[in-house]
Amino acid sequence: MVHRDEVLRPIWHAFSALDADRSGKVSKSQLKVLSQNLCTVLRIPYKTSDLEKHFRDDDEGPVSTQGYMPYLNTFILDKAQENWDFMELNKMCWTVCARKNITDNRLLISDSDAFKVWCIFNFLSEDQYPLVIVTEEIEYFLRKLIEATGGSWNEGRFVDYKAQLSLKRNSLSVWELTELVGMGYFTKGMNQQTVSLGLLEVFQELILGIVKQGYMMKKGHKRKNWTERWFQLRLESVMYYVREDLAELKGHISLDRHCCVEPLPDKEGKKNLFIIKCPDKSFEISASDKKKRQEWIQAIQDCINHLRQGLLEPHREARLRRRELRARMQVEQDLMEDRMKNLQLANERKQRQLEAMRKDLEEAAAKAAMEESRRIRTQAELKNQFKVDLEREKMVRQQMEEEVAQKSSELELYLQRVRELEDMYRRLEEALEDERKTRQDEESLRKLQARLLEEEVKKRAELEHMHLQQQAAMSQTQQEKQLLEAQWREQTRALHTATEQLHSLEQQRQGALQEYEAVKKKLEQAADKTKSWKDRVAQHEGLIRLIQPGNKVNQKMTNWGVASVTDAELQMKEKLWQVAKTKRDDAP
Repeated sequence: MVHRDEVLRPIWHAFSALDADRSGKVSKSQLKVLSQNLCTVLRIPYKTSDLEKHFRDDDEGPVSTQGYMPYLNTFILDKAQENWDFMELNKMCWTVCARKNITDNRLLISDSDAFKVWCIFNFLSEDQYPLVIVTEEIEYFLRKLIEATGGSWNEGRFVDYKAQLSLKRNSLSVWELTELVGMGYFTKGMNQQTVSLGLLEVFQELILGIVKQGYMMKKGHKRKNWTERWFQLRLESVMYYVREDLAELKGHISLDRHCCVEPLPDKEGKKNLFIIKCPDKSFEISASDKKKRQEWIQAIQDCINHLRQGLLEPHREARLRRRELRARMQVEQDLMEDRMKNLQLANERKQRQLEAMRKDLEEAAAKAAMEESRRIRTQAELKNQFKVDLEREKMVRQQMEEEVAQKSSELELYLQRVRELEDMYRRLEEALEDERKTRQDEESLRKLQARLLEEEVKKRAELEHMHLQQQAAMSQTQQEKQLLEAQWREQTRALHTATEQLHSLEQQRQGALQEYEAVKKKLEQAADKTKSWKDRVAQHEGLIRLIQPGNKVNQKMTNWGVASVTDAELQMKEKLWQVAKTKRDDAP
């Protein structure tokens, strides 16, 4: 059964041939004749009156392909019988379109060969309209043709032609393909008969579905004699004729998945035997040589394997694989083009960014150069100004130095002694003040330490008391323990709080001790400093003594003058210091 897509292709050629002005529309009278011929070829019963009624002339004008397709599918193709001949349809459509498109008398092939090329084009063309054949299918057809003619494939010539074909969107129409074969571009040096035989072989393989053909001897079923027959192998049958002109069909062998083919040993004087076993009968055949026998066995076995696997005919299966491969390659190419477009857009964006960055860098460089020149100019101006100011300052300084040297020489001897004494007394007062402040800090720290020790003793007593209360509570009976659990938890929390306070007081006491040590060290430094200055003052005591107003109160006198405290104050401080020392020594 021929697929509907393959039926529509020759009809499309006929419709295009009737479209004389290339407008995509055909007159209704022409479509009526075309429909009548299609019904005749497809063996569909029809009435002329129905065709006249459907394609009557009216004001709607000609009909386009889209307008004719519903009628073609519904009233013609859907009603086609199963026993119609596909080649008759091809010949009818070829008759309509060939006389309007083949006008070049320079073609080296006959009209019959051109018809074969036309049929091969319809088989290999893409499933889209207008029908075209792509580069891969052109190469496949030309390789088949060159192989059938016994020639050698010229790859370089096809590469050159492929480069020219890229200007035509990598495809050809049926008439361009006919012209390519007819002008002998790839069959130079071959006569017309050789090319015709090659086209016939390709036509038989691709269009008629003949896998293999040739003369062999067949053993009869009734007389058991051996007769030479012309065999043609198709996917589902092996036909055998009297001669290769196919004038008289003698019989056929139906192949299915249950058949098998096996070689046979030589017998009855016949060599190179093999047998085709079918469910109803078997056929013994003798090939001309071992090579031919092996080729026939392999070809028949391949057809049986295709039937077992439910595959199409080999050439149709190969066409389907090529189309799937092209589809995958097209998808990959589209993905690659999209990727390249994205990369190109990204590259353009990057170029624009780089250009903007370059402009920014140039502007920044220009600004930096201007700033550098301005900085250098400003620096030179400042340097010159500094040189002038420096010279002026040097001159002024020299003058002032001369004046200062003159006056300082006069005052140096007089003021030198006064400055030394004033400086000594000022430093002595500062040392005494530091000693007084240090003793006050020491006294406050001692009081703070005594207070902290008292608080610590109190807290320890409280802790001991609470601990004794807990032990007493724990020694009571079970009933009293349950009653006193709440009090015990409360005391535990209080104990925990007291412990934290004790820990805090301990940290404060440690801090106070550290501060006391620091103050003590500071007091020792102040005492050393005071002693050194007292020694220096004592050395200069005989030179000068400040005259101060007297005091009516009896003051304690020392080797360095009037003391800063009275005897009563000094005795009180010594008692306080002894008490603090005793407490510090008794502390754990």
